[in-house]
Amino acid sequence: MYYFPEPPIFLMFAGLLAGIASGIAFEAVLKETMKKWSKNRSTEILANLKGAQLVTPFMGMVGGVAIFLSAGLEIFGFNQTLSLSFSIPLTILTGWLVWTQLGKVLKQLESGGSESLDLDSWN
Repeated sequence: MYYFPEPPIFLMFAGLLAGIASGIAFEAVLKETMKKWSKNRSTEILANLKGAQLVTPFMGMVGGVAIFLSAGLEIFGFNQTLSLSFSIPLTILTGWLVWTQLGKVLKQLESGGSESLDLDSWN
């Protein structure tokens, strides 16, 4: 008789917890840096923002989401190879898109200040 393997529920919750914890750290670093920038309006602060202090929690978020997604797929019956081959490229692509969008927003802030981020206008 064939027995199903034990689903990786612990791994799913560990990935979720790692993603949330890294997201909170990412938010704190981003808020603190934006506070410093709003006081000084220095372009050096925004240029240094893409350093290790922001990349590390961002990579933690991406890794946590990849583990969460992979374990979630394994819970639904996919094998480990298939779930990893789906979740890792998907989270890397999504993380890259978010990182490039953050870079564009920071460049827009640097060039035009916070007034340039008028989200209500489409002009």
